[in-house]
Amino acid sequence: MHIHILGICGTFMGGVAQLARALGYRVTGCDANVYPPMSTQLKNAGIDLIEGFGVEQLQLKPDLWVVGNVVSRGNPLMEAILNARLPYVSGPQWVGEHVLQGRKVIAVAGTHGKTTVASLLAWVFDQLGLTPGFLIGGVPSGFECSARLGQGDWFVIEADEYDTAFFDKRSKFVHYRPTVALLNNLEFDHADIFPDLSAIETQFHHLLRTVPSQGHVVCLANTGSLERVIARGCWAPVSYFDAQDVSTQWASKIHSTHQFEMLHRGLAVGQVQWQLSGIHSINNALAVVAAATAVGLNASQVCVALSSFPGVKRRMELVAQIANIRIYDDFAHHPTAIATTLEGAHASLKQVASPGRLLAVFEPRSNTMKKGVFSQALPAAFASAAHVWCYSGGVNWDVLSAFKPLGDQVTVSDQIDAIVASVIHFARPGDWVIVMSNGAFGGIHTKLKQALSSTLN
Repeated sequence: MHIHILGICGTFMGGVAQLARALGYRVTGCDANVYPPMSTQLKNAGIDLIEGFGVEQLQLKPDLWVVGNVVSRGNPLMEAILNARLPYVSGPQWVGEHVLQGRKVIAVAGTHGKTTVASLLAWVFDQLGLTPGFLIGGVPSGFECSARLGQGDWFVIEADEYDTAFFDKRSKFVHYRPTVALLNNLEFDHADIFPDLSAIETQFHHLLRTVPSQGHVVCLANTGSLERVIARGCWAPVSYFDAQDVSTQWASKIHSTHQFEMLHRGLAVGQVQWQLSGIHSINNALAVVAAATAVGLNASQVCVALSSFPGVKRRMELVAQIANIRIYDDFAHHPTAIATTLEGAHASLKQVASPGRLLAVFEPRSNTMKKGVFSQALPAAFASAAHVWCYSGGVNWDVLSAFKPLGDQVTVSDQIDAIVASVIHFARPGDWVIVMSNGAFGGIHTKLKQALSSTLN
């Protein structure tokens, strides 16, 4: 069978392509921009790529067109497919019907941490010999790929609440029908498609409606939005976790930034010692052990596996260390994620010998950020940073005014090269520079590395 994927170079659709290829399908695809690293992964998998959405692609005559949510009405190829009444399906629906059918699915949902928690689960299950399949919106360092078919029953999937396709406005995750649904947190986001938090809660409610009564729900405790979701209807057992509430079913005893004990109903069941930092990382670990033990894995063994986790690309990923100045790449783009990431990094930085300052370089790139929905929350989110550089290109709100509470602690510019020059002038040995964006940020990571090397040489 031949499928042609529209929007193939996105992380999710690129993963779909690799899974289809592993199942023996002939796979081709197109995108507006065919670019590395996804284009390289796909070509290495034997998948032919076409740049653009030209109508001449109808001549490929695939058996099925698989449509990513980057495609909208007015797209020339999609209009031709509709007019010719050719068979098409969304990426999430295709995955649900052709990859997840018959598998035991663990779906990781939430506003923050989906990629990390899904990566942790895949890592733990793999370390314990279960060789799971997975489809993740990032690249776990231990696997060097974002998707694989795996062997056996288990499949871990990052369950996104964003809409499925232009013709299916439900959240992607309603197509996954998980055995275990993991609700990591829930806040307002995606202001381009959701009017308010209540609308997102409704989608999470729809997800819970698909969990079988013999399945399981893992949920962050003490969270009003998730409590409302559970109250609307839940037909499976629920396990709650909260790193800072020892009365919760799954909690923790924290010894240091990187070392903590797992507590189940107040009793220690294992210890984790790793390089990840912050309370949010401990909550991620608790979510994983709660989900893994719910399906029969041993908590102590899960903790050992967690301790060996090598991390996820673009999640506090160290990309350079020059003259004792560290440059990190991080995906955080929501105020809560920014705050928790910086707080965790600040705690880790204080533990090193001769600690420097925490410096943040931020691009408000998400659709929600571009609209300015969270602009007033940003100063508090960056409270842990000694200085903040914010890129103002492409946004439609007054960035300088929003950051006014930080005074001289912030630099705003719409020129990436100017930001690079300012950071290099400001940074000194011992400092950690954390670049925060959900995109490529104009190659600023490479520019910072090159500029820092040139300055020192």
